[in-house]
Amino acid sequence: QVQLVESGGGLVQAGGSLRLSCVASRIIFSINTMAWYRQAPGKQREPVASITGGGRTKYADSVKGRFTISRDNAKKTVSLQMNSLKPEDTAVYYCNATNSWGQGTQVTVSS
Repeated sequence: QVQLVESGGGLVQAGGSLRLSCVASRIIFSINTMAWYRQAPGKQREPVASITGGGRTKYADSVKGRFTISRDNAKKTVSLQMNSLKPEDTAVYYCNATNSWGQGTQVTVSS
């Protein structure tokens, strides 16, 4: 069973930055698409960014130009660099791969 462990969440003021990381195990990491999702209170979980095994990236319109997803296949890690954070970015952020989910990490952006 795939295991995904996120880290890097926290509390930050609007305009600040955070970097999330997700370490994967029990997966052929290099060939799998990795993705970040988020779920705000009272809302459905939504995709934020994804990166294919070949490095092709995709972003939600709401984070384009502010967030950057990257991967390190040697370390089986996918990261999400989040800049210019807004209060509406507040959510629990989840790592996803092969239909498996991490436990989530809370990101709170204060105004």
